[in-house]
Amino acid sequence: MSAPRYIVGIDLGTTNTVVAYADTAEATELPAVHTLPIPSLVGPGEVAARELLPSARYHPAEGELPPGARTLPWSANADGTGPTNDTLAQGVVGHFALSLGARVPSRLVTSAKSWLCHGAVDRTEPILPWGAPADVLKVSPVDASASYLAHVRAAWEERFPGAPLSECDVVLTVPASFDEAARSLTLEAATKAGIPKVRLVEEPQAAFYDWLYRHAADAEKELADSRLAVVVDVGGGTTDLSLIRVELRDSGLRVTRVAVGDHLMLGGDNMDLLLAKHAEPRISPGASLGTGRFAELVAQSRAAKELLLREGAPAHTSVTVLGAGSKLIGGTKSTELGREEVESQVLEGFFPEVGTDARPDRRSSALMEFGLPYVADPAITKHLAAFLGTHQDVARDAVGDADGALALPDAVLLNGGVYLADKLRDRVIDTLSTWRGAPVRLLDNPHPSLAVARGAAAYALARRGKGLRIGGGSARAFFLALGGADGHVDGATDTAEETPNAICLLPKGAEEGEELELPGRTFSLKVGKPVRFRVASSTSDVQHHRPGDLLRLDDERHRMLPPIAVVLAPKDAADTGKDVPVHVVSALTEIGTLEMNLVRADRPSERWKLEFQLRGTSSGGEVGQIRQLHPRFAEATERVRRVYGKSADDVGPKDVKTLRTDLERLLGERNGWDTPLLRELFGALFGGVKRRRRSSDHERVWFNLVGYTLRPGFGYPLDDYRIGELWSVWKDGVQYAPDAQNWAEWWILWRRVSGGLDATKQEAMLTDLEWYLEPEGGRPKTRPSGPKKLGYDDMVRLAGSLEHPSAEQKSRVGNWLVARLGGGKENPQTWWAVGRLGARVPFYGSAHRVVPAETAQAWLRAALSTPWATPDAPAAFAATLLARVSGDRARDLDEASRLEVRARLEAAGAPDAWLRMVTEVTHLDASDERRVFGESLPPGLRLL
Repeated sequence: MSAPRYIVGIDLGTTNTVVAYADTAEATELPAVHTLPIPSLVGPGEVAARELLPSARYHPAEGELPPGARTLPWSANADGTGPTNDTLAQGVVGHFALSLGARVPSRLVTSAKSWLCHGAVDRTEPILPWGAPADVLKVSPVDASASYLAHVRAAWEERFPGAPLSECDVVLTVPASFDEAARSLTLEAATKAGIPKVRLVEEPQAAFYDWLYRHAADAEKELADSRLAVVVDVGGGTTDLSLIRVELRDSGLRVTRVAVGDHLMLGGDNMDLLLAKHAEPRISPGASLGTGRFAELVAQSRAAKELLLREGAPAHTSVTVLGAGSKLIGGTKSTELGREEVESQVLEGFFPEVGTDARPDRRSSALMEFGLPYVADPAITKHLAAFLGTHQDVARDAVGDADGALALPDAVLLNGGVYLADKLRDRVIDTLSTWRGAPVRLLDNPHPSLAVARGAAAYALARRGKGLRIGGGSARAFFLALGGADGHVDGATDTAEETPNAICLLPKGAEEGEELELPGRTFSLKVGKPVRFRVASSTSDVQHHRPGDLLRLDDERHRMLPPIAVVLAPKDAADTGKDVPVHVVSALTEIGTLEMNLVRADRPSERWKLEFQLRGTSSGGEVGQIRQLHPRFAEATERVRRVYGKSADDVGPKDVKTLRTDLERLLGERNGWDTPLLRELFGALFGGVKRRRRSSDHERVWFNLVGYTLRPGFGYPLDDYRIGELWSVWKDGVQYAPDAQNWAEWWILWRRVSGGLDATKQEAMLTDLEWYLEPEGGRPKTRPSGPKKLGYDDMVRLAGSLEHPSAEQKSRVGNWLVARLGGGKENPQTWWAVGRLGARVPFYGSAHRVVPAETAQAWLRAALSTPWATPDAPAAFAATLLARVSGDRARDLDEASRLEVRARLEAAGAPDAWLRMVTEVTHLDASDERRVFGESLPPGLRLL
């Protein structure tokens, strides 16, 4: 099969999308790389083709745009909307989207690429525009990205109707720091856009490919005096750093990518935010702008930055924010930003003059706006110093060890639109030259906004032998975490020798497409049962590991990837539940992601492919923590089996009632039981699920211990599987319904594990409770069928613990509880549930499901109207949660309310941590974590 005629490179950027292509049918040795002008709307019904397509989409209100206003050359119908059920086609994409969004920011989606690597939210859920009203159409970050790619595909096929993009050789760029989850989501977006077959290339590499392609005739001469180049790529949402080794060999020039930086959510968007925050006090003295008006100011600041930092810029420009509501015109406010002012803000904020020993500030209160967690320290030069310090081994190999001096690059390639400003470009060059003590060579980049897309096309050409190819393979090494609660690997165990806690799967530098088997390693795999594999990655150069090398992971150099959880079905059903011998084979795929295969040692035709989960990440704190179970664990499980085993003949009531104390006598105080021990105890207890009904005591003790051993319902391998098993008990309810204590333990069980329940389960659970939570007089007179639910106070705490239900449902329940509290008969402890339901920072849930700020504000007014002279008053902590600063303007309450809460807390003698929570972005300390969760978390498990 012949290779496709057209090669297409797509830079799916945070701010702009760019397309470049090459026609391999051109009768030249090196085909020219062209940039594709992309048609998009620039006004109602007005289309223009430009090289930069803004990565933005606007969701117009019904009737907002006249008929035909959205018509594009390839529109599916006269209105240009396409199929009504096609989410990708329901927005306006590009320049017109930005214009419309400047007037109504709450309908504008931007920075979708940044959301793709934001693991604290579900990136496949419709959450954008962030903080938009309920009546605004929302899309997921994946769908937003897909819509830009779908627009590109339509534009391409309009220009080249005989060459569908799906049949071209397409290369899509991603930040070098994108992890496997973000890369997979990018591929999912491409598939949704109708481009199922794409390759990925890292953006700094693409920029260097562009340079190499442009200098195909003189690259050796240009790099004759260079040994190590650093690529500093500052995009709209990310900063990427890469080191390229340069070698002049007898066979010719060789370039190898030898290091990449960690993920930095830092770029032009941060600069826009800085300028907007700088201008905000002039626009709105003494008060913060609302979310929508601040978004408008950010857009204005972006335009001002781009104008004032370009060559021949004016001395000043205005930024204007329209009024709101009836004061749309009269409330309009403006201020001026000067060229020198903007240069100073950006230079000193993002490119300060620092030494080689400078390191980024790692404070926890990082900048957050519009829901995105930006890096704590925006100083790019500090991140550059840290990056070069981390990779001294490969740098010394490249430039030679000059008497132990710091090995630094002698050439630099700067990429990104920010470098169109001479002063920013010069600051990076001067900084590197000062560090090195000699001039650093600047590799020319005449089109820093286009270079990545052009380089992507050059990369594909190099793969066909047309141009120099960059070596280096995988930028990371990958390791399989070994050891589990039972001394076995999570999923597979090494039977060859006693193991440390990890084994190298794929070394740094492994080339794509090459399968690597771990030599001399045979593992034992349990098939037909759920297993979970934990994989870590590292960009460190401290040690070079080969496949099969054993090592110990540590938090400094290794990062846990989202675990792989699977049920690996055997071909022969008779093998279900058995341990079978397997070999592990790993490969770096052509799309730049890790692929793992388990090959049965005694039957090589039987192979299981492992794929990464895309939601959630491990906390870095768990990297090396693999413990052996308590030496008396076997006695403890035997004690559980005696109470909940098949035979109950020799078990008396006292044996049941004392089970908890008996376990503590064997295993120590239960507050010290670590997570592996707890989960193994859960397994023993759940084995007796059907025997919990033997007596009221059996049921009550079972509820108590099962909830305790599975808390908080997530965070440990296979917790989702355990929760799935436990959920079957919910419909059974309490068997000994007249016993109030059994009901209390029932609610406590589900509160403890609620974090592991998905949104569907939590919404069903909360719906089951609503009749009991709604104030009398508003609810139906007839109680739902089934036994009367007792233990109201613990039921309320369960309701407050549910963070996954929709904001609408949580608002409804919270309003009921506040009304009950206002009636004077409610237990004041209900304030705890109100605080949890209205918390600005979820304990475990996604931030897109928090109740609206207006709702939380109303609940806060009610809490403030309640007398509380000490911090022990339930309303005090509720007020703290309601007024807590998230850093996200869409969620946070107004400053006046937060200061009022701070004053009340200070007067009541509240802890300093509470005062900080309502004035700055902070993490919960251990005591407040216990207060929010309702008790302590298992040792070694921490929520971030």
